[in-house]
Amino acid sequence: MVTASSSGNPNIRLKRQTHDITYVKEVLSDGVALELVLVPEGAFVMGSPDDEEERQAREGPQHSVKVPRFWMGQYPITQAQWRIVAQYERVNRDLDPDPSTFKGDRNPVERVSWYDAVEFCDRLGQRTGRNYRLPTEAEWEYACRASTTTPFHFGATLSAQYSNYRAEATYGPGEVGEYRQKTTPVDHFQTGNAFGLCDMHGNVLEWCLDHWHENYDNAPTDGSAWLTNDEKVDRILRSGS
Repeated sequence: MVTASSSGNPNIRLKRQTHDITYVKEVLSDGVALELVLVPEGAFVMGSPDDEEERQAREGPQHSVKVPRFWMGQYPITQAQWRIVAQYERVNRDLDPDPSTFKGDRNPVERVSWYDAVEFCDRLGQRTGRNYRLPTEAEWEYACRASTTTPFHFGATLSAQYSNYRAEATYGPGEVGEYRQKTTPVDHFQTGNAFGLCDMHGNVLEWCLDHWHENYDNAPTDGSAWLTNDEKVDRILRSGS
């Protein structure tokens, strides 16, 4: 996923509003656009409760976070989108236009580093004049939860009917399902959350801006990125793969 500043609308060829969700498209080339959703400002409790199944210490302590509104990609970045932006003018580093193992224009791009993802955002911002970047971890979790408090935005457990993951394993009361062993095209399951965002669980891991921390002790409460002075510290990945 990528985020864009909410202060100026992306280049709008098509803008629509459905069930209080605002969608816009940033046109990248003929037939390929970046779909964005306006995520409303709000507050939420970040992290997992102590009694949540399979909870790990790094998922707490829970803490309240207030998040300003922002635009977010409706889907993970696709290989078609990546290939186009990789042709834009270089900012800091070269990009492989075709890095993915599981090929498909509508499949999410994979096998890209955090620095590659940042370069993608920088090139897109340089081309459009808008502030594109990776989401902070707080923005990502807020966007994924979409006002829910269950382990997943669609309920208490995973299902291979709603998400692409290693479904031969189960979570809680979940049932064994198909393990596809490859990525699926974005919006394959057509199970967007209440904010209109899709593929937030499974398919590919997603980079966030933040540096890695052992837990949420002293984490920011304003939705900003939690950074250190050591650029060698690992970055945050969310979702699943």
